[in-house]
Amino acid sequence: MAKRTLVTGALILTVANFITRILGFIYRIYMSNLIGAEGMGLFQLVFPVYMLAWTLSASGISLSVSKLIAQENAKREYGNMHRILKISLLLSVLIGTTISFFIYIFAPFIAINIIKESRNILALRILAFAIPFMAAASSIKGYFYGMQEMSKPAISQVLEQIIRMLIIYSLASLFVPKGLSYACALGVIGMCAGEIASFIYIFIAYRSNKSKNKLFKKPSLNLIQAYKSLLSMAIPLTGNRFITTILNSIENILIPIQLQVFGLSNSEAISIYGQFSGMAMPLIFFPSMFTTSLSMALIPAVSEATAIKNTKRIHHTVSKSIHFTCLIGIGATYLFLIFSKELGLAIYNQHEVGNMLYSMAFICPFFYLQSTLSGILNGLGQQVTTFKHNVIGSIISISFIYFLIPRLGFIGFIWSVIVSSITITLLHLNKVVKFTSISLKLNEWIIKPSLAIIASGLTTKYIMNHYFLTRFSLRPGVFFSLIILAFMYLSFLFILKSISKEDINLIKKGL
Repeated sequence: MAKRTLVTGALILTVANFITRILGFIYRIYMSNLIGAEGMGLFQLVFPVYMLAWTLSASGISLSVSKLIAQENAKREYGNMHRILKISLLLSVLIGTTISFFIYIFAPFIAINIIKESRNILALRILAFAIPFMAAASSIKGYFYGMQEMSKPAISQVLEQIIRMLIIYSLASLFVPKGLSYACALGVIGMCAGEIASFIYIFIAYRSNKSKNKLFKKPSLNLIQAYKSLLSMAIPLTGNRFITTILNSIENILIPIQLQVFGLSNSEAISIYGQFSGMAMPLIFFPSMFTTSLSMALIPAVSEATAIKNTKRIHHTVSKSIHFTCLIGIGATYLFLIFSKELGLAIYNQHEVGNMLYSMAFICPFFYLQSTLSGILNGLGQQVTTFKHNVIGSIISISFIYFLIPRLGFIGFIWSVIVSSITITLLHLNKVVKFTSISLKLNEWIIKPSLAIIASGLTTKYIMNHYFLTRFSLRPGVFFSLIILAFMYLSFLFILKSISKEDINLIKKGL
């Protein structure tokens, strides 16, 4: 089996993320035009329930499978890999099915008493059918991540988004005229169809992969040992993520409630929540597609290096991962500072979204670093550390939401995101430096990229205002400007020697 390098795997996932996010923006633009900001807000209120179900049935198991598969693969224990995956599938489907029944039966209680929206009862009941498929697919994806075979999860990711869009487009005329409750339910039907299609594909891919590789080798772990290995890792991971997901869900549910305390109507509060979570945040996270992919690829890569005690490889991988994340995060900050208004209008035709992008711009480096550093810590086996930091961040965020939003409105929530994200990132970074003894290269990681993006950003802004927008409409003008910005930023990074030819060769060869 050909071994996937860290950057190769991350790039495969990045391409998939790029495709799915582009499709996602098309989907969100279509949905926002179809159901409006209030409808998007209703749809987004379903996600805390979805994320809680994913956390309990899949998150800890999937991550554990990824780490264990990487370790067993490094030791060429192919039989153990197959046994671990079978156990994980059994557990995830069992838990997922139980949660599915719970959500379906208690949908009215959850909608009315927890997320405070009775219009989401139908959507929650439809969501219940997706949970077992999502849980099973996550376990198999964990196997492929552990093998550092990223193409199969990447394809399933793209397929899921395509199916979701096709279903929504096909059924829109039947559901939307019936009101926002049915429109929200339509979005969830698309999610369910996507999850089922993703599971079918990833399961077929696994069966094909199994026949090609030596997974028929007799396992050295007996069933009890395999269960113990998986559960000893999955239970604390799931417990940690469950608590942090509960806290994050409280945050999301509190936002529209506290906005009403500030003085907004229910419709206005849901609309603002929809604009932020369904429109602005996907844009903020769009440049992070490489760092998100890198975080997923880091866990098995660092786990494997740790298993064979390759300290040099760990040090090199961590240092370069932080470097690349800083380049993207700093570039994104200036992007949203100077193009926030144009992006909000070009993509959603809404000034309010542009204002939100501008307010959130400075948080990008911390958002993206938080993801990368979390992947590093998880790969080092420091799940408890990431859990503690995430809990601290959530407590800060909930406190700000509860006390500041009634006084400052949505600005209070912006402050909650900024302070909590910076806190988590700095705590993560402190631990990574402690465990890996890497040197912080502030000149290469922060100063030079900042100079590069300021120079390229100011130049691109001038070109856009005096050339592109005078010859093209807004959307193509912004599109061409972003291409120029990316090219100039990369050029200035070379000129300032923040990146070199060796870095490009490193990406080609993998870390």
